[in-house]
Amino acid sequence: MSTSLDGAVVLVTGANGGLGVEFVRQALDRGASKVYATARRPRDWKDSRIVPLALDVTDSNSINAAAEAASDTTIVVNNAAIAILPDRLLHLPMAEVRRTFDTNFFGALEVARTFAPVVGNNGGGAFLHVHSVLSWFVGDPSEPVSGGHGAYSASKSAFWSATNTLRLELAGQGTHVLGLHLGYTDTPMIATIDEEGKESPADIVRIAYEGLLAGDFEVVADWRSRTVKEALSGPIEGVYPQLVKAASS
Repeated sequence: MSTSLDGAVVLVTGANGGLGVEFVRQALDRGASKVYATARRPRDWKDSRIVPLALDVTDSNSINAAAEAASDTTIVVNNAAIAILPDRLLHLPMAEVRRTFDTNFFGALEVARTFAPVVGNNGGGAFLHVHSVLSWFVGDPSEPVSGGHGAYSASKSAFWSATNTLRLELAGQGTHVLGLHLGYTDTPMIATIDEEGKESPADIVRIAYEGLLAGDFEVVADWRSRTVKEALSGPIEGVYPQLVKAASS
């Protein structure tokens, strides 16, 4: 189901971040008539086509208020996420694990549930859900900065699974759901991680919007994500070669 941005009313969660800014700007470049740029503390965009809107995805009242204020929304970009580093599941305080899930899974899910009737009432529209290569893969826990992204990866895996369910449930009202997977991208969230070849946020968003226009259900936007997805069909040792070393030591 092709979804055009021409004339669309787009709502972007996490609009102040590296990807969020690109989702806002490129939506307008592709013809969106209005973009609700949401964040806990929305910024002034100095553009009459951009409506700054307060939205805390961990607060049900805030989500409901946003849905009422943005009742003409036709496309939702479910982008807001947090990463708490270092992220080792055996050491990250449980309160921080829950905080990660509250934003990356429960918050994203509640945004989808709350805006589903809004989008449906406006002709069907679409959701674009921002996942990660870490929906399918966890990093090395010995890595000193990231700690392997344990809680983040688990929360993104949960969101990916929910997206697959929502895609089926929302098909009946004519709402398209696209899942976007991307690897390390040059955004403030991972600025402290020393990784060569980070992807450009502008390129990732361009690929995502092209996928939406093409009617894709899933966009695997970069080589890291493609490599991991292909490896999932093989033995687990192929994804995590350190297991072989640990077993033989």
